[in-house]
Amino acid sequence: MRQILIIATLVSGLMQPALARTLEIEVYGMTCAFCVDSLQRSFNKNENVEKVDVSLEQKKVRLETKGDLPSVETIRRMVLDAGFTPVKITELPDGGD
Repeated sequence: MRQILIIATLVSGLMQPALARTLEIEVYGMTCAFCVDSLQRSFNKNENVEKVDVSLEQKKVRLETKGDLPSVETIRRMVLDAGFTPVKITELPDGGD
């Protein structure tokens, strides 16, 4: 019985998802709906990004990721590759509230 409990504990620990994180990116150069679409498509290509919200009004992108990936450098590169300048990347505490 004890072995079953140990195995069940190990399996449940392995099956728990990595802690998600929320990042906010201030972006320079967004001027229209096409800019929003370009950034959304860029981030949606990354398998570690769970959710993308792009605000043209605030010039910000909010990402929810599966864990520690993508790295801040990868995020910076994704913004640059989409044609914009990442001004500031901030990790928000506890889901971004």
